[in-house]
Amino acid sequence: MRSTSRVAGVSINTVTKLLEDVGAVCSALHDDMVRGVNAKRVQCDEIWSFCYAKAKNVQTAKTAPDDAGDVWTWTALEADSKLILSWLAGGRDSQYAVAFMDDVRARITNRVQLTTDGHKAYLEAVEGAFGGDVDYAILHKVYGASPDPTKGKYSPAECIGIQKRRVEGDPDPKHISTSYVERQNLTMRMAMRRFTRLTNGFSKKLENHVHALALYFMHYNWMRQHKSLNKWTPAMAAGLTDRIWTWEDILVIADRAETEAVQAKRLALLETPQSN
Repeated sequence: MRSTSRVAGVSINTVTKLLEDVGAVCSALHDDMVRGVNAKRVQCDEIWSFCYAKAKNVQTAKTAPDDAGDVWTWTALEADSKLILSWLAGGRDSQYAVAFMDDVRARITNRVQLTTDGHKAYLEAVEGAFGGDVDYAILHKVYGASPDPTKGKYSPAECIGIQKRRVEGDPDPKHISTSYVERQNLTMRMAMRRFTRLTNGFSKKLENHVHALALYFMHYNWMRQHKSLNKWTPAMAAGLTDRIWTWEDILVIADRAETEAVQAKRLALLETPQSN
């Protein structure tokens, strides 16, 4: 954000306000437009990041806000169109799992095959959201120590096996996978500085972290051409639009929303009784 303010020759406060305004618009657009999706196979996962300080360092951090610590971003991806159906930033407990799965269910129109990892919070959440109207399976990955002694402590553990388990319905074993959503996690880390490990680019405020996520998912779904989709965007492949969106489209909507908010505020002031 500071680099942007220097390149554009504007105040950091201007960049922050733009992030907040456009982020709020992108969140509202996703909520309104990603509806009635005819999905077939949905994959879900969570990706870790943190705000202000890692959870283990919050107690010793100076002036840490109440929402400092680990932040998990839940994502649901439709395997055929690569569309991000739903996303949620927050904790990794059952409360967030329930809210996340309820939102996923509200955005699709038909019975789907659903695959998650082995996180236990999914079990109750999927049952509450879908009941028996889902073909649900769990893909559990087994990790072990890397056989390569030259790898450092920050190197990921090596996957030494997978376990597939049917939970509900009749999921097709060939499509019990979380590969697409995990690849999308990598895209998130590459596209957003806030998710880069071992740097000082992490989020300092949870609100701005969520706004940045809203910008990313708007770009990913509606503007980013996907090679496996013949250079269509995921929103085009899902039948939600017939064209590639641009940031100009978003800024026009953001300007309109700001104008309407100012007019509503003026109208409210005019209707408020004035005291002598």
